[in-house]
Amino acid sequence: MKKSLFGIVMALALNTAALADTPNTLSEHEKAAGWQLLFDGRTTDGWRSYGKPELSAEWHVENGTLTFTPGKAGDIITEGTFTSFELSIDWKISAGGNSGIFFHVVEGPSYAYMTGPEYQLLDNAGRGEPPLEQAAALFALYAPSRDVSHAADSWNTSKLVVNGEQVEHWLNGVKVVEYDMSSDDFKARVAASKFSPTGRNAAVMKDFAKARSGHIALQDHGNKIAFRNIKIKPLP
Repeated sequence: MKKSLFGIVMALALNTAALADTPNTLSEHEKAAGWQLLFDGRTTDGWRSYGKPELSAEWHVENGTLTFTPGKAGDIITEGTFTSFELSIDWKISAGGNSGIFFHVVEGPSYAYMTGPEYQLLDNAGRGEPPLEQAAALFALYAPSRDVSHAADSWNTSKLVVNGEQVEHWLNGVKVVEYDMSSDDFKARVAASKFSPTGRNAAVMKDFAKARSGHIALQDHGNKIAFRNIKIKPLP
């Protein structure tokens, strides 16, 4: 009887572990904590191209991943909008690849980057970009404290925490960037960058990082990239 009970317990534990390791699913614990899937591994439901009602063919499901194959596709956005949240996402980029995750994106301008700050995705070794443009940076504004990215064609896990004005960038379990969007430091960095609302790009950048709610966007930067385990937990 004891052996049988032990066997049942072990089987349940193994089944639970297997479910936790299954991509594009939520555990019972995650569901109870308020997590939501943004990609089910089978369809592109919940996503559309920026400024369009449908999703371009270059963004498609491939072996349980949301994959971008280079073409004239453009960025894609969530159908829903989010204010404060924790976003978790796995990504695997091609050699020399470049992409990004934007948040608080508001449609209207020509491109998502004109309103939404960008969590940078990059093959650091293959691109040789400066720190402000490396993986997990707030693109062109805050460099990661160290490089914890994995090699091209390997999976990385990013976490983006937006809690009011406070933002954290995590990569592969390490917090590498944090900033306050209401701070003088943040405003000064924006003013000194290509995103400046008063600089040479003022006409198109006047709304950059101004919204406190908006879409999540994934970037078409011309390089193949795959995503999985895209999940979000709205914060109060």
